[in-house]
Amino acid sequence: MPGLIFVTLCYAVLCAVSPFGACRKCDGWGFAVWQGRKGRIVRGRECRRCEGRGMRLRLGRRLYNAVVHLHRDGNR
Repeated sequence: MPGLIFVTLCYAVLCAVSPFGACRKCDGWGFAVWQGRKGRIVRGRECRRCEGRGMRLRLGRRLYNAVVHLHRDGNR
């Protein structure tokens, strides 16, 4: 149990310090990369998941933002 609390706190700190992580689909490139027929690396289309940014909002930060918005809307 203390280990789970420690891991949760570490993830919360990670989300506070670095709210964005690399996109899992394009590995942070923002576009697809593959080898052409001649063996050269070719840039493909923009990643649809991250819209070409290469970054995604972490799940913990998304949950934190939702809780903050709920709290803010409830106190109006």
